[in-house]
Amino acid sequence: MNLQTINRSTAAAIGVIIVSVLFAVLAVIVKEQVRVPALDADRDAVRAKALAEIRTVESASLNHLGWVDQAKGLVRLPIETAEQLTAQAWQNPAAARADLNARAEKAAAPAPKAPEKPSAFE
Repeated sequence: MNLQTINRSTAAAIGVIIVSVLFAVLAVIVKEQVRVPALDADRDAVRAKALAEIRTVESASLNHLGWVDQAKGLVRLPIETAEQLTAQAWQNPAAARADLNARAEKAAAPAPKAPEKPSAFE
């Protein structure tokens, strides 16, 4: 390599470095000067309020007695009450297992067949 080639490549490298530094400085200046308003500021407040409402409802349903389906006789129990009833039921494991199996079969039973439509000629 001759001296002229080395000087050109060095000048090119210095030029790239200077342009990169200038670009970085301009980017920082633009970022500091231009303030963009938060687009989701009001949305954050709405989401926080909705989350608080959901947590309140969840807490109430976990810690208070209530009906899930009154027609079917399904109730919602607080966790502590359900644990106590389960521990009490499992004092006799054979009876508890039989009750559990009966309830599982009842829950898994197929729905009754829908009545057939009468024909238009009847």
